[in-house]
Amino acid sequence: MSDSWRFRVRWSRAIALVDMNAFFASIEQLDFPELRDRPVAVTNGALGTCIITCSYEARRFGVHTGMRLREARRLCPGLVQRSARPQRYAEISTRIMDLLTTITPDLEVFSVDEAFLDFTHCQELGSPVALARRAQDLILRETGLPCSVGLSGDKTTAKYAAKLKKPRGFVVIPPWEARIRLSPVPVTELCGIKNGIGSFLAARGVHTCGEMARLPPSVLTRRFGPPGLRYWLMAQGADPDPVQPSDPRPPRTLGHGKVTPPGTTERELLAVYFLHMIEKLAARLRAHNLEAQNFRFATYSRTTTCEAVHRLAVATNDASVLRPYVTRFLNDVWTGQGVDRIHVLALDPRACGRQADLWNAPDPRRARLNAAVDAINHRFGPWSVHPAALLERSPSPDVIAPAWRPRGVHRSV
Repeated sequence: MSDSWRFRVRWSRAIALVDMNAFFASIEQLDFPELRDRPVAVTNGALGTCIITCSYEARRFGVHTGMRLREARRLCPGLVQRSARPQRYAEISTRIMDLLTTITPDLEVFSVDEAFLDFTHCQELGSPVALARRAQDLILRETGLPCSVGLSGDKTTAKYAAKLKKPRGFVVIPPWEARIRLSPVPVTELCGIKNGIGSFLAARGVHTCGEMARLPPSVLTRRFGPPGLRYWLMAQGADPDPVQPSDPRPPRTLGHGKVTPPGTTERELLAVYFLHMIEKLAARLRAHNLEAQNFRFATYSRTTTCEAVHRLAVATNDASVLRPYVTRFLNDVWTGQGVDRIHVLALDPRACGRQADLWNAPDPRRARLNAAVDAINHRFGPWSVHPAALLERSPSPDVIAPAWRPRGVHRSV
């Protein structure tokens, strides 16, 4: 039977997910033609030991994201390692998101390589299927990069559809078919329902989306609150969550983290990593006229997390104010175990300009110095001017955080 009927029926909701295929590795193959059709693995710097992503040529050998490079080379002796270039990836992502807004203004940047598009209100310009095809073709034509597209009546089903056929997949699950199509699918295959929620559901006899309908939604709302109802609806192909354009409000939190050499126990090296992150965080707060009073410091390993929240006397965006808390954290909280990653988080970023504390007014000389350093680094590149203590900072490139957005305060790279 022809699919032409899909072009004639108006959908009550039409949402697509555009998912770039092996995004970072595809950019490496695009920029360096000699890498095309070869197995490529991207790591966080030349010294990186964990694979961020890999090309489909590498995946055919069993290589996957998160795998250690040593194991990947055992599976694929011809594997080509490439150091991540976050600035380039962010540049291409920004271009892609701008292209997609020419098809519909109702766009939600879900991650650096994914975006939801709502076609519900622009069906006069074409059917949802035609608009989704246009998005896929536009990206390939203008950037040379492949993507997969999932199209349905809600975000969860669209995201599930997008991963069914990769690379260059195009899967349509009309909203009136979503419940039946999802029925045999394990609930943990849906975005947002991981092992924790999956275990809760399994204990109540729910393993597939179809079995979810037998569970009263009140069971989920009692355990998970309002999100519980959404989980229940997601399994029915009726996720109510709307496509949400960028939020102009200040973020609830703002942070920076860094991967360390595995099992790092050298206090001086950890101090440098923390100083690096507080400089980045402070500069980012200043760039958006924000400050914060509560900061969270944390170290992570595979088995242990050490964390502490420090409340300052007054809100700040000056790294020099935060430096003593690095020493305090390493002396009083960190217990000497090996560290794989560190993180600094501003818990309450807010607009600058509130009334200053009479007894703890910020030093105007520091403000002028920070402004001068920011201006120099903006003109000549990041870290053109920096504290001497950071001369030994990690050479690894920045990592694009899940919260990255092409504009605004979440543009962390």
